[in-house]
Amino acid sequence: MAGRAPIRSTRCGRNCTMAYSFLSRFQVLPEKESEFVSLARQMEGLVDREPGTLAFQFFRLAGEGMFAVFESFIDEAADKAHMETAHGKPLIEKMIGCMAGGYEREMLYDLEGETV
Repeated sequence: MAGRAPIRSTRCGRNCTMAYSFLSRFQVLPEKESEFVSLARQMEGLVDREPGTLAFQFFRLAGEGMFAVFESFIDEAADKAHMETAHGKPLIEKMIGCMAGGYEREMLYDLEGETV
């Protein structure tokens, strides 16, 4: 989205436009937790193949079975491409199968930037 201030990214080594960044929160079924963690680590190891991905990391949250993923892309198209990659799509489908329901996506904006 236009009008956003640049962010510093170790991936691109220079100021990058923060175009599409978000945090997704979700709960994982207790019996699927170890499978989910394995899939999440695999996914983290594959995103370097995606030139439009600036950051991608999973986190465990304080609540029981609660997790989050921070994702940052150069733009919305890069996020869509990430969801459709041959290496990522099967993993994403398996990870969603481990969740207790859906996920909540919170868009992130620069401190001085505009929100939509």
